[in-house]
Amino acid sequence: MADFSRYDRQIKLTEVGEDGQAKLQQAKVLIIGAGGLGCPAALYLTAAGIGTIGLVDHDNVDETNLHRQILFTEKDIGRPKVEAAKDALEQRNSNIVIKAYAHPLNLENAYKLFTDYDFILDGTDNFQTKYLINDTCVKADKPFIGASIYKYQGQLSVFNYQNGPTYRCLYPTHHYKDNSNCEETGVLGVLPGVMGTLQAAEAIKIILGIGSPLVGKLKVLDTLTMKEQLISFGKNEKEVDRIKSEPLALEVAKCSLKETDHVYLDVRDLFEQPRPESEQLLEIPLNQLGDRHKEIPRDKKVHVYCQSGIRSKKAITLLEKEYGFDNLVDAGGILNLLEPI
Repeated sequence: MADFSRYDRQIKLTEVGEDGQAKLQQAKVLIIGAGGLGCPAALYLTAAGIGTIGLVDHDNVDETNLHRQILFTEKDIGRPKVEAAKDALEQRNSNIVIKAYAHPLNLENAYKLFTDYDFILDGTDNFQTKYLINDTCVKADKPFIGASIYKYQGQLSVFNYQNGPTYRCLYPTHHYKDNSNCEETGVLGVLPGVMGTLQAAEAIKIILGIGSPLVGKLKVLDTLTMKEQLISFGKNEKEVDRIKSEPLALEVAKCSLKETDHVYLDVRDLFEQPRPESEQLLEIPLNQLGDRHKEIPRDKKVHVYCQSGIRSKKAITLLEKEYGFDNLVDAGGILNLLEPI
């Protein structure tokens, strides 16, 4: 029998016991996104004794992460998030396995990765990855626990569990104007902590087979008023059958630019939506500008944009200071550049 002494207070629960703790030890949970949601979820799953935890994130720790991404310290700034998170979690529980995947989730790796785990926790902040998680879970027959945050409000549900509804049953489609993240709108730091902890609670319930997981129910919490709602939704069999029958594909929000004669530089990450099509558009993520700045023309005005207008300013400062550009125009956030539909 394994030494479960550190879990004594948990084992005392009638619904857990040593048999339940053994189930937790054998469980494998994959967390997509080591950010505001993923950090508290990983922290409590580690403390609970989940045997194997996978972390997927391609980003590095930034100073602006620290007010809500509680696994990181000032010493971690600049480090890959999954490496910093792995170190922090292993210091809290050396008896479990933490696997770090320092790359984005994409069409090429999602299915193979998911098959190695019992279920998935979604800690992402972009709709394209959420749909990829959902569709891969449907094809791999894996449940996932989804959460999202917006300013002061959080949402939580369990999808694709025991033949229950999927994420697309709740949100079949997405409009690019609904796309937002913490960088653009801001977020109360404790909110992802609350929602990520609730994700961990749902995970433990599923592993142990206790309580009532949020299947077919969307929990909505407003931290300003502490009011809660529980919204029921059903399964869309037609939508589920479509996912099963079609190849995995990335969700794309279609749009077009107002000024088609301008030359544009998009400094967002390649997964960010929407993505307009234009022969006058160059896509170079902010963290690649140092290696690819020679691709940017110098003989005409180049309008630089990102998702909200923050990274476009950083890009222009970098390109002007380090590489001598004098033809850049700050176009701000992408929503200002699109044709209304």
